[in-house]
Amino acid sequence: MRFLQLSLLFTICIISVNDANAQKKKGQYTVSGRVIDNETNQPIEYATISLHQRLDQSLMTGNVTGPDGKFTIEAPQGNYYIEIQFISYQSKTIADISLSAESPAKNVGEVKLAADTKTLAEVVVSGEKDQMELNLDKRVFNVSSDLTNIGRNAAEILDNVPSVNVDVDGNISLRGSGNVRILVDGKPSGLVGISSPDALRLLQGDLIERIEVITNPSARYDAEGMAGIINIILKKEKRNGVNGSFTVNAGYPENYGLSLNLNVRRKWMNLFTTYGINYRETPGSGASFQEFYPENGVYRDDTTYFTERSQSRIRSGISNSFRIGSDFFLNDKTTLTASFLYRISDEENTSAIRYRDFDRNRELLQTVDRVDNETEDDRNLEYNINLNRDFNRTGQKLTADLQYRRSTENEKSQIFETGTGESSAPLEPNDQRVDNNEYDESWLLQADYVHPFGGDGKFEAGYRSTFGRLENDYIVEELNSAGEYVAFRDFTNSFNYVENIYAVYAILGIKVDQFSYQLGLRTEVTDIDLESGTENALIKKNYINLFPSGHMTYELNKKNSLQASYSRRLNRPRSRELNPFSSFSDARNLRVGNPDLDPEFTNSYEIGYLNTTSTASYYYGAYYRRSTDVIMRVIEPQSAGQEGDVQFITRPVNLGIRDSYGLEGNVSLDLSKWWKVNMNANFYRAITEGEAFGEDLSSDTYSMSGRFNSKITIWNKINYQANLNYRAPEEMPQGRRKSYYSVDMAVNKEIFNGKGTITASVSDLFNTRKWRSETFGKTFATMSEFQWRARQFMLTLNYRLNQKSKQREDKSGGGDYDGGDGERF
Repeated sequence: MRFLQLSLLFTICIISVNDANAQKKKGQYTVSGRVIDNETNQPIEYATISLHQRLDQSLMTGNVTGPDGKFTIEAPQGNYYIEIQFISYQSKTIADISLSAESPAKNVGEVKLAADTKTLAEVVVSGEKDQMELNLDKRVFNVSSDLTNIGRNAAEILDNVPSVNVDVDGNISLRGSGNVRILVDGKPSGLVGISSPDALRLLQGDLIERIEVITNPSARYDAEGMAGIINIILKKEKRNGVNGSFTVNAGYPENYGLSLNLNVRRKWMNLFTTYGINYRETPGSGASFQEFYPENGVYRDDTTYFTERSQSRIRSGISNSFRIGSDFFLNDKTTLTASFLYRISDEENTSAIRYRDFDRNRELLQTVDRVDNETEDDRNLEYNINLNRDFNRTGQKLTADLQYRRSTENEKSQIFETGTGESSAPLEPNDQRVDNNEYDESWLLQADYVHPFGGDGKFEAGYRSTFGRLENDYIVEELNSAGEYVAFRDFTNSFNYVENIYAVYAILGIKVDQFSYQLGLRTEVTDIDLESGTENALIKKNYINLFPSGHMTYELNKKNSLQASYSRRLNRPRSRELNPFSSFSDARNLRVGNPDLDPEFTNSYEIGYLNTTSTASYYYGAYYRRSTDVIMRVIEPQSAGQEGDVQFITRPVNLGIRDSYGLEGNVSLDLSKWWKVNMNANFYRAITEGEAFGEDLSSDTYSMSGRFNSKITIWNKINYQANLNYRAPEEMPQGRRKSYYSVDMAVNKEIFNGKGTITASVSDLFNTRKWRSETFGKTFATMSEFQWRARQFMLTLNYRLNQKSKQREDKSGGGDYDGGDGERF
């Protein structure tokens, strides 16, 4: 660290001498000031002062402070900003420095540097970029710093984020609630899927920079997402010159991938592009045991009362993701960014299910085998335009966004069903096929304005509109005795969904001494048209809602802060929850939607305490959520008691009221220079009151989830990391989910003189990540176990072009004079 600082100091001095000699011919323009310690007010000697061009952020010249903390920099006339740095202190940037004939000298006055611990809205751990950065209002997870995430897809990475869980179907929950909003770069995206959570499996983790978890968003954000917002930030380089990285990986079960990130930066533009291609085969298996009870209490000898169900599946396919864009620096205050993203994937999936039906005496009645061969083609494209305008006043900013996205999904299934009955007599075979076509299109318009006032006041206002439509044609056909496929009317449907949302918001923030207040109000107008062709139903839903928010922070001192927050949120039913038909792979267990669903509303309260030191950060929080019209999937026996005709329908309903209480703790420790640990635990209680289909589905559950991460640097620059994840059992309205745990491990080493890194990793070392549950109803009981993905071994090679490794780069402490990240604010 000290060697890097001295090297930077030497570079600054050389540039300063050369520039000073040159400026003698051009006239004298100066920037001056004094650097002092924030707490002692003592001058800081040898602090590095860097002067950058505001237009392209290139380094112009620099100097160091003297014994009295003072500095003077000579430069030609122009528009600049300066960075002030010193070992063990936080860096500081001073913007809007203009030198001209009218204003040849700029004195920035006394600049106070604080000790290298971060406060609200900044990273809280110094040195190497931690995997987990703790703030009072959000948690940031630098997934590229987690060795065990290398080679994984987005869904697998999210399952490794504290307080976030991904179930066997790919559904995501936060703090035990599945009502979470997922964004990409702060906006909705087709990368998270149209109506299926499977899309996140197709997004390569190598394209993700970090994940932000916002548990109690302000009025600035969409009101969507009861438990909060998960924001996936994609990689985008900002270094000067030409640089990038290349990654190739191979794993077992089959998982092969290649990705690249390239960046070209010049004075007036920054071109960035990413590409990733991946082929993988994901095996899964499961089994369940079902018991049925006659409603009248009378058992029959020829009726199924027990069913053993076993399933195996392989999801395989290739996906390509391409993203290209550019920042255009129109002037020193205005940047226009345009980007295009395209993803294409082709999958071949096979699912084999065997049912074994038994009578009341456990005598085998029949065996049925059902094989589903499916092909799935997905296409996603997005266009984004962003305008960022800064003003002369520091912090005053106007941004505008325009986004267009279009997604298509086409699924074709060929299903064969055969079996044997009593005395091994063959059953009549079934030959069915499914054609499922989805088309999704949406526009987004957004503008945000920030206006500072007084010393520490800020007013924000914004507008946002989204216009979206979805079309879905779902066709099921069955081969008849004449050898012709005819429509299976009970499962064929045409579904059209139009959703337009208009929103405005305003936020007022004021800081008085150690108190910071922020009050906001968001108004959203929702206009929905839903049409189901088979049911001949046209449903219109229009509503206006207010969503207040409030945040208060009290800074006890530079290392300790308290925060209390409140927000009102909602969960609009998504298209897959409204569409009457969505799955036919398992004819006995169908998942359908409910066009009559209403939105779910939540009032969320949270308090938190953040403590930071030079080697550790601690966050402890408590939260409470009260939700009405809770949306929950409920299993309903469609028919039972008939031989070979036992069917269950799973559909979402507005169940009732839920009160959720929770405690969460996050700890990040630097135990030494070579050993870092992160720990997270979330304890919660959820009380649900409600009924569906004439059955009381109230429940009261206590549960928790936790994660422990340890990263050790051993001899010869070898890093070793181990993760332990645990999720406790949880009572649910119709049953119980059992506990599970998993262990991930990885080791890496720098090669090619620090330009490359090779990583070996294993996910779910003991093959224990299995979803186990028990479900109960008036006439049935089900025990099941399923494994979504098996243990994975992975070998990854990363090569960097004109870049340093993450370990070296993040320890530099800023001042990346050979091509820094270019961030000014």
